[in-house]
Amino acid sequence: MLDLGRLKALHAVHAHGSIGAAATALGYTPSAVSQQISKLERETRTVLLERQGRGVTLTDAARLLVSTAEQLMSLVEQAEVALEERRGKPSGRLTVAAFPTAAYGLLPGVLAELAATHPAVELRLTEVDAHLSVDLVARGVVDLAVAHDWDIAPLPAPEGVERSLIGEDPCDVLVPEGHRLAGRGRLLRSDVAAERWICQPAGSVCHDWLVRTLREAGTEPDMAYQVGEYRTQVALVAAGLGIALVPRLGRGEIPEGVRVLRLDPAPVRRLYALWRAGASRRPAIGVAVETLRAHWPAAG
Repeated sequence: MLDLGRLKALHAVHAHGSIGAAATALGYTPSAVSQQISKLERETRTVLLERQGRGVTLTDAARLLVSTAEQLMSLVEQAEVALEERRGKPSGRLTVAAFPTAAYGLLPGVLAELAATHPAVELRLTEVDAHLSVDLVARGVVDLAVAHDWDIAPLPAPEGVERSLIGEDPCDVLVPEGHRLAGRGRLLRSDVAAERWICQPAGSVCHDWLVRTLREAGTEPDMAYQVGEYRTQVALVAAGLGIALVPRLGRGEIPEGVRVLRLDPAPVRRLYALWRAGASRRPAIGVAVETLRAHWPAAG
């Protein structure tokens, strides 16, 4: 008989792309994940992982087992939801995925409150890019995700995934002290179109939003410094290297030498909580979403 724990380890490698990332998500060591899969290979007498450079790829047989694992995990989830609902109080493991600024600016307080008020809930947090969250929820890799979208890229909600708005996160323009715009209270998009920009890398929603917006103002934007961490962007602004459009959530303290200006109309990204429809009755999901909403005013 196939062992569910070993199937879950294989599923995690498929979902997260590597043994190391799977181990982080499961709370194991990479060695433990490798051992689980080696045992599964012996059980099935089948090669499941093939080395490719420094990473691994799943064989066709492994992908078949991943599909089976998803079905079994769904059945187990249904049973767990039914038991938790019967007990009437939050319990069991709750795996949360969040994009970096939410993990930094929102989740610490949320998880601390949940841990204090619901000790029967075993909390786990994994940091992922926002655009990966929906798929992780849909495939049962995580129980709850905090994701965001912008007006040019609405967050998809595939069948079987539910979502709830947590709040809206406005973005401001950060400029160095002494910049020609530093004394302005509000800026129009045409005011900043020709500036040298510090922004997220190409392909990110924030980068694409900025490029599209500035082009609409009639200028080809100069994306001189492309870095993923907003706090790094703030440091580059403080060094006088350019200006940046930075959401308020998770950007940290604004250092001396940086001015925060409003852009009119103000860009806004929306934060959502997502979970599988089959887990909607689970008390742990309900209290987690409520706690996220309760913490948002201070975080945002």
